[in-house]
Amino acid sequence: MDKQQLSKDILKLVGGEENIDQVTHCMTRLRFNLNDNQKADKATLKNTPGVMGVMENGGQFQVIIGNDVPVVYNALVGNMSKSPNADSASSSASTGEKKKRNPISALFDFISGVFTPILPAITGAGMIKGIVAILVALGWLSDTSSTYIILSAIGDGAFYFLPIILAISAARKLGSNMYIAAALAAGIMHPTITALLADGHNSSFMGITVIAATYSSTVIPIILAIWIASYVEKAVDRVTHASLKLLIVPTVTLLIMVPLTLMTVGPLGTVLGNGLSGGISWLFDNMSIFASILIGGTMSLLIITGMHYALLPIIVGSMTTLGYDFIIPLMFAANLAQGGAAFGVGLRSRNSKTKSLAYSTGLTAIMGITEPAMYGINMKFKKPFIAALIGGAVAGGFMGIVNVKAYVLTGLVGLPSIAAFISPAISTLLYALAGGLIAIVAAAVLTYILGFQEENASEPVAPAAEPAKSAATTSAATVTEEAKAQDEQVFSPITGEVKPLSEVPDPAFSEEIMGKGFAIQPSEGRVVSPINGTVFSLSKSGHAIGLVSDTGAEMLIHIGIDTVKLKGQFFSPKVQAGAKVAVGDVLMEFDREEIEKAGYTTITPVIITNMHQYESIESAGRTTIKEKDLLFTAKA
Repeated sequence: MDKQQLSKDILKLVGGEENIDQVTHCMTRLRFNLNDNQKADKATLKNTPGVMGVMENGGQFQVIIGNDVPVVYNALVGNMSKSPNADSASSSASTGEKKKRNPISALFDFISGVFTPILPAITGAGMIKGIVAILVALGWLSDTSSTYIILSAIGDGAFYFLPIILAISAARKLGSNMYIAAALAAGIMHPTITALLADGHNSSFMGITVIAATYSSTVIPIILAIWIASYVEKAVDRVTHASLKLLIVPTVTLLIMVPLTLMTVGPLGTVLGNGLSGGISWLFDNMSIFASILIGGTMSLLIITGMHYALLPIIVGSMTTLGYDFIIPLMFAANLAQGGAAFGVGLRSRNSKTKSLAYSTGLTAIMGITEPAMYGINMKFKKPFIAALIGGAVAGGFMGIVNVKAYVLTGLVGLPSIAAFISPAISTLLYALAGGLIAIVAAAVLTYILGFQEENASEPVAPAAEPAKSAATTSAATVTEEAKAQDEQVFSPITGEVKPLSEVPDPAFSEEIMGKGFAIQPSEGRVVSPINGTVFSLSKSGHAIGLVSDTGAEMLIHIGIDTVKLKGQFFSPKVQAGAKVAVGDVLMEFDREEIEKAGYTTITPVIITNMHQYESIESAGRTTIKEKDLLFTAKA
């Protein structure tokens, strides 16, 4: 591919040189700060050969290129008349001021950053609550036994002490001290404080009224408190001498924030939280069908725009205060409708590749991972996406009529999460299954009826001249490629917890735009080589390493998300580009705790980027892993 021409096309499609405030690149993408994102032709960029995807994140306009991004970046800069990274005041001719981040985007990013890391804890606890409910319903466990009490405590613990878990996550996102935040939450939840406020009578602190409120299992009060505490902590830190910071900063922060939370922030947050939960409950009690149709039909649109993150506090708040939630069933309907629409594409398509992709992504969608079906099939052909929205609305309306509720908080919302709908009344589970079936069938049938425009499904025809030679050449080429193809075993580069790519908070990885593989949540700060081969690239910031194996597999190890912004801080490379490596050779050391303290997740995608040479990825089946354990096999 002509990288010079690609760079010119990108420069034109982002709105021209005059629209670029700054541009940098990481291991896989060009990162633009544009003066006006609306001037960029996003749709055309996505379809430009050489561009793997386009996304907007944190105010940046990102163009995903892949391993060739340094070449494209250099060509792009070479085509510009002035440095794109000069003083922003001079390059932003319209205002001369630094562009502010969209507050709505910032809010969704904050909510996502706080709630996404804690989902495993509350999902695990929620599933235990579901298992206990099943055992009791089947009569296999008595609700008066000590076993029941212990299991219930395990399931309820994460929800009862949810403010402490949220405090840690919010502080991490805000860049403040997580342990001061945890101490603040522990202070307002101390048994003495709980007993003091439990009788419903207002107490006082230094003559100021402390309003009675309950903080266990709440969401909004602690988030508000930690947000304010982050400013208090930083202000105290600025005016404190370095030798006294350890003593003064936490002491003053806690002395200010715990009473302030009890007197003002906590009661206000409690009112807001109860108002949200009560409002949602009222809406579904009085306008159930309308609300269910609306949310079920628009949930996929909310996910595309990122607005679904705004629902997380409502869902968690309803689950902890009411014991159930109305929104998860509608997510269930919307996700299964996306799978149904993909199945409809598979039924109607005459293209074998489209059929295969539609069926595989449809199955993935009904298991709870909708991005491959939604972006790779339904939105690509447009009408199937409309059919999916209608299917979600129809199924949502049914669930509203029969009053389906979720009693367990789950991470992925699909068939594996069906236990979330188990309650003492078995009808809830049956209605949820019926609603899911309605979503799949309605979306599939509508897709088949509406149809869609796809590329010519006929196979390429060889030129009329010398047909025998063309066939022979093709056959020989196929045999040669098959002879070259080999399975590639990929060993773990990091010790930690294995995660699916869908849990990576970056669509370039979660939607498998860059390639396929798995992610690892590190428990140690070291990266070793997962293959025998060569280091072909190492990012300047140290956060990403590109390798090519001796058998030709091209790999990317990307330490954390958005860690390019650290500009090499906390990363210590142990190899250089061009170095030959074997499985287990140390490639990188990084300070995991400092990176996380700076507000970045360290989840690390380990992917194969030239997946066109492989048929599939086969997991080794591990959930926790050590360096040099088998992670997955790329099947040739």
